Order: sequence, then C-alpha cells, then structure tokens
Amino acid sequence: MAKTIQEINERIKKKKACIFTAEEIVGYVNENGLKKASEQVDVVTTGTFGPMCSSGAFLNFGHPSPRMKIQKAWLNDVFAYGGIAACDVYIGATEIPDDDPANKIHPGRFRYGGGHVIEDLIAGRDVFLRATSYGTDCYPRKKLDTYVNIKDLNQAFLLNPRNGYQNYNVAVNTSPKVIYTYLGILQPHIGNANYCSAGQLSPLLNDPYYRTIGIGTKIFLGGGTGRVSWEGTQHNPTAERGKNGVPTEGAGTICVIGDMKQMNTRFIRGVSMLGYGVSLAVGIGIPIPVLDEEIAGFVSVSDADILAPVVDYATTYPKREPGTITKVSYRDLKSGTVTIRGKKVPTGSLSSYPLAKEIAVTLKSWIQQGGFLLSEKVESIPGPESGQTFKPLVIRPEGGDES
Repeated sequence: MAKTIQEINERIKKKKACIFTAEEIVGYVNENGLKKASEQVDVVTTGTFGPMCSSGAFLNFGHPSPRMKIQKAWLNDVFAYGGIAACDVYIGATEIPDDDPANKIHPGRFRYGGGHVIEDLIAGRDVFLRATSYGTDCYPRKKLDTYVNIKDLNQAFLLNPRNGYQNYNVAVNTSPKVIYTYLGILQPHIGNANYCSAGQLSPLLNDPYYRTIGIGTKIFLGGGTGRVSWEGTQHNPTAERGKNGVPTEGAGTICVIGDMKQMNTRFIRGVSMLGYGVSLAVGIGIPIPVLDEEIAGFVSVSDADILAPVVDYATTYPKREPGTITKVSYRDLKSGTVTIRGKKVPTGSLSSYPLAKEIAVTLKSWIQQGGFLLSEKVESIPGPESGQTFKPLVIRPEGGDES
C-alpha cells in the first residue's frame, strides 16, 4: 500500500521511521525485493560532494555611515556584483581576482577566487571589503574599505543556480598534448578519464523522474539545511535514458538555497583547478520518501546500473560537436580503470564518494533523531513529459537573424 509524506513524518516524530542510505538500500532490495522494501522502508537518504561551478552567495552588509549605494565591490580582491540594491552583493564561485600573484608567478595556478571567499566567510574569517560608488544625495559615500565577518552580516545565503547534476560526462583527451579542464588535467592519447558524480548516492539519480524532489524540497546543504528553489539552469529532463529511467548523460539540475550561517567548511570548500580556474565544492543530501514500489526501485539503483558518456574534451566538447566515444558504468569508474577503445584507462573522480556517504549518513541520523522532517514539494520541476530541452546558444550575424 502506498504511503504519504505525512504518514512518514509521523513515524519520524515518534522516532520509528525505517531509514536507509542510498548505498545501504541496494543490498536490502537485492535480499528482500521491492515489495517488502516499499512496505518497510520509509526514507532513503542520498548525498553528493564535488565542484559545482554554478554557485554563489548573496550578502547583505548593512548600511555604513554615511550611507553608500555599492556600485562595485571586491571581497579579498575578488569582484562581487553590486548592481542590486544599496548594500547587497552577489559573489560567484568562479570569479577570480584581476591581479592574482600566484597567476603572475605560475600562470594557470588560480590560487584564490569566489569559492574561497565563500569558504572563508563560512569559516568565520574576516574578509576585506572594498567598494566604490558614484554617490547620490541619499547615498553620498563614494568609497569604502573595511573588514566584514559573517556574524556581522544581516544575511548570507547560498543561491546556487545549478547544482546536483543528474549524471555527467567522463572526460578524456584524444590529442597529443596535456589539456586543462574543469574536469581536471587530462593526459594525451586517452591517458586518463576523469568523472564527477557520486553515482548510486547522487540525489537526482535516485529520483530520475523528479517524483519527490521539486520546488520546496528540504535538503542538506553545506552542513546545514536548505531548499530546492527552482529547476537548475541547463535542466534537461528529456536527455537520453536507460530502461531503468536513469539518464545516460547530463540531464536534470536543481537550483538550491540555504543559510551560510548554518554551514561548515567540511561540506563547503573553495577549489582551485590548475589551468582552468576556481570553483566551489558543495555538499548536498536529499531525503527521498519511499512512497511506493516504483520509488523503491528508483532508490535501489546501483553503480553497475548507471552509465555515463565518455566525451573527448580536446575536440568534440570545445567545438560543441555531438559525439560520445562510449558509455561506462560507475561501478567500472570507481574500480580505478575503464576500457576505452580497447585500452585500459585509469580513472579519477573530482567528486568525493566518502564525503557523499558521510552526508547521506548524517542526514539519516538527523531524520532518525526526529530533527529533520520531510517536506512536500510545492511544485514539480519539469520532467520528460514537458518536452523541455537544453538549447545551445546560436550565434547570429550582427543585426540579422540566424538564417
């Protein structure tokens, strides 16, 4: 018989809910079957931790005296967008300083950027704020130099436009030279293969059709709680899927929001990518209510059942040309080697499976203790039935149309 989220929450309040992580449920279903799992298991917790470039933070500093309408701002010399209101800024995770000493000495080092500013704030460190303005009658100050600390900010919250990618590329390099990408350093002649997903623990891979994850869903975010606030940018629910419903390429994404003052730097960290730039490693965990047998089947997906596309980042990817060399399972990726074009290739993950597992276990403990109730989504994010696709940018001649 199908369950409701309200019924599951009553069991959570009484500390009687049966909860598994997405790793643990695989063995349970194999041993007991989907019917028993759907009847006995209430919640499955998921987790992922890895670089998520489409991330950033809104900060409100309060008004200085005299007041100032911040036009341009820098935090530890990293530019923050000020075109919002008088003392609000948004700092993006991938923003880099105009004058990074590490880059001057060792080009491509990218020692520090927006992701590191966010980490510093969450860690409680003082951050240097420099701001300029053109000045107005009501906001006369034109320059500001001071230190800020998260405890003094009115609001500091992450608002990440694209997180939790539902599957993603495995990057390789067919060229004769080393290349530097957002998926790490790629050795020539398919010398290595890099990927970035928690596989069987990853949230959207356990809810492939977004039956329970939607706008308003309460989540673990960066060590605190947050919410899914919208579909993510580049959300592509009509991506190719396997017979189990799991996408075999990059598909759905979520936009998430959460209070930085609840977070800790174990689960939010600035990242430097040699030769590419900077990012922010984000920890996300989402509880999935096991409402029926279908959802029990979705949450018991294993690494062996999830395939990822192998893409050449030397040719087809930068030119935006279609083409997948092959598809490989996360079981093989996590084994340390995959076979590509008859060659055994070492693999490397930019996603931390141990931290993803820790997130899922932590979320499980929060629910077991009755301190984290599940939330009904207030609206679904678009699924395959929407027909929504991820469209490329068409470059048009100046003043003309694409024809």
